[in-house]
Amino acid sequence: MKTQLTLDLEKTLYAYWQEQGATVVEEVTMPDDRGIVDTLVRQKQQDATIWRCFELKVTKADFHSSAKLSFIGHYNYFVLPQRLYTAVASEIPHGIGVFTYHPFSKAAIAASAVPVVTPGTLTIAKPARRQELQVPEATLTDHFIASLNREVVKAKQVAKGLGQFSEADLFTELKKRSADYDIYHPDKNLYDQFVSELDNTTINALQEEIDALNAELATAKMDANRWSIFRLSGVNYMIWLR
Repeated sequence: MKTQLTLDLEKTLYAYWQEQGATVVEEVTMPDDRGIVDTLVRQKQQDATIWRCFELKVTKADFHSSAKLSFIGHYNYFVLPQRLYTAVASEIPHGIGVFTYHPFSKAAIAASAVPVVTPGTLTIAKPARRQELQVPEATLTDHFIASLNREVVKAKQVAKGLGQFSEADLFTELKKRSADYDIYHPDKNLYDQFVSELDNTTINALQEEIDALNAELATAKMDANRWSIFRLSGVNYMIWLR
């Protein structure tokens, strides 16, 4: 599970390279046990294609993790909060660049005259040196496209909403959440929220139906009161009173 800080770094990095006209995708699995690139950027420069790899780290433990660093691009970088970079600057390998992340304050966001689309900004604290690609470019391109396709599929699933799931799948997911059922605060439980909303929806629908029936009945009574019956030559007649 990604922390909020990791998500903020990821979102800011994505927007940064989008503004540069590059194509960006997260979590690209490399071939031949070369690990997973946190963020892979493909950028066209004249007739050449430049590949940049980014590893996002938010804590010292994360930085010192035994997970493989997939620095297989032309240019390779760490993306670190400024405080972490200060603490590990001497440990950055030769040739590896660093982007430092600086979050915007809530006050600055609130005072901004234009919409703020990222939670912070990035600064190039250490430039990267170019190296040869560590995997064949055709293979890298295939994995890049596969990851882009994964994101498209995820986006389409979100667009379809819950309609894509069967009732059995929905019921299974609802049951999973009952493991953390809070008997002291039922309003916080997903199932109770669902039942409450369902009850409210049903009640509202029935009330609307009752209101409509009452309106029809009132109209019928008014119409009935406007008829007058009289008898002429032994025959009953009804007339409508305007």
